[in-house]
Amino acid sequence: MTTTETELTAADVAWDLESLVDGEGKAGVDALLDDAEQRATGIARHRGKVHELDAPGLATLMRDLGAVEELVGRAASYAGLRFSVDTSDPARGALLQHVEERATAIQTQLLFFQLEWAELPDEQVERLLADERLGFCRHYLASARRYRPHLLSEPEEKIVTEKSVTGRNAWTRLFSELTSAITVELDGSQLSLEEGLSRLASPDRDERRRAAEAVTDGLTPGLRTRAFTFNTVLADKAIDDRLRHYADWVASRNLDNEASDESVRALVEAVERRYDIPQRWYRLKARLLGLDRVADYDRAASVAEQDAEIGWSEAYELVLDAYASFSPELAAIARRFFDERWIDAPVRPGKRPGAFCAYTVPSHHPYLLLNWTARRRDVLTLAHELGHGLHAYLARDQGIFHQSTPLTLAETASVFGETVTFGRLLAETTDPADRLALVAESLEGQIATVFRQTAMNRFEDRVHTERRGEGELSVDRFGDLWVETQRAMLGDSVELTDGYRTWWSYIPHFIGTPGYVYAYAYGQLLALSVYREYEARGADFVPRYLDLLSRGGSASPEELGRVVGVDLSDPGFWDGGLDIIEQQLHAAEQAAVAAGRVPPG
Repeated sequence: MTTTETELTAADVAWDLESLVDGEGKAGVDALLDDAEQRATGIARHRGKVHELDAPGLATLMRDLGAVEELVGRAASYAGLRFSVDTSDPARGALLQHVEERATAIQTQLLFFQLEWAELPDEQVERLLADERLGFCRHYLASARRYRPHLLSEPEEKIVTEKSVTGRNAWTRLFSELTSAITVELDGSQLSLEEGLSRLASPDRDERRRAAEAVTDGLTPGLRTRAFTFNTVLADKAIDDRLRHYADWVASRNLDNEASDESVRALVEAVERRYDIPQRWYRLKARLLGLDRVADYDRAASVAEQDAEIGWSEAYELVLDAYASFSPELAAIARRFFDERWIDAPVRPGKRPGAFCAYTVPSHHPYLLLNWTARRRDVLTLAHELGHGLHAYLARDQGIFHQSTPLTLAETASVFGETVTFGRLLAETTDPADRLALVAESLEGQIATVFRQTAMNRFEDRVHTERRGEGELSVDRFGDLWVETQRAMLGDSVELTDGYRTWWSYIPHFIGTPGYVYAYAYGQLLALSVYREYEARGADFVPRYLDLLSRGGSASPEELGRVVGVDLSDPGFWDGGLDIIEQQLHAAEQAAVAAGRVPPG
């Protein structure tokens, strides 16, 4: 296949967002918000009367609330997605701020419902939720009751909501703009941070070292500003948690995830007990690379004997073929993402780093954002984000209240899709050296998602705890805690250079979604267990899997897990997933021997 510059950069792969606003741009945004505001004003007549509603009345109110969320969601998705591809454009930033301010004003009108719903007696709630007419929002309403101990009075909630526009939301946007503007000077060229980081996969160690040094240099300007932003978000969350009576910094995230504090601690402790897995891998990788010990900038290095570039069209065919091998139905939906411009792929100045799937709203369709650098890892990232997109698409019939899942289940379809794609690639690869490269890449993905994210959770735990106990953290203190928690995972298997001390400072999850990262480990281990069920059951498993995706967040994680034969309440569940990763490590060790890269024994 011809790999032109356009193919390697995916330059033509840009999404079309105009259907979100009926092709009317900013005027369409305001039309949606005007409609939402008018509907919210009508809903407000129920203030003080929620306790009087019977099941049909509550169902009508919930449909009205859902309609407002759909309208605001379309406007917010349009503004947010336009901003994500060019955070340096003042007009896009202004539109995003405009939408956030208007959406907050609408939300403020509707705060009364959550507060009054929380105050209803349990007996009345049970009676209402037993009515089938509330099936479309039953789990949502039941889950909302869990927040009762943490709600403030209506005047206080209004203040918190309105101030969020100039509070944490503003700091999150600032951090996004700061990190999107980071540039990396390398070999006479000015690269984006994403491009600089991608050079760490180079087979040339000198290039990796120079790329890491360039990334560190690129992170240095504005480091104190990003640290101040982080400190402010940490303090803001501490205040919020104190006012809402959360026991510790991660308790609110656990509640959002429908996960108990105990289960999350069990997950983290189970992963920490198996830190020997990444350490074993990096010692093997040092041998594969001909090194005594890998440095932090070697961790992403490909063990392939040559660094192949993959064009967009080739990746498109590979991923669709992998999905079709599992389910033609999924592949047909996946094709729409490409054919109907639901993906934005090229690296551009000012574009947000990383990759994500935006669900938007059930009445529309999802979008994918990538930063395509033509690496093999990008193919698996495409498969991963496409899994998110398929989950969102299949769950759209659940409606606005049940389309999305808690974060703990949000990675199931993405990791599953990535694993299917990897399996397809491996099955078609016979050359021992190429097989080693693929197995290594998959294992490194597992390590990054389970072990690195858990280490980052430990970093978050340290910084939140220390900020609350001892006050503002310095740049050096952030670096100390970052290195300590990374070293706990890596042991002496990886050399951590001085420059790596600042690499915490570009990670958006710490700012925008505190406590998020452990959900990656949760989701990865869950998805591996789901994939193991597929391997055991074959084609008979496919309908159950599609059923799981189509249910969205309409039930608890434990109930949804049972759909595909997974018992999330089993204390040994996490060890089972970790055993799968250790099996992949063993497969990598065998592949290294088969490829003649290390001696047997």
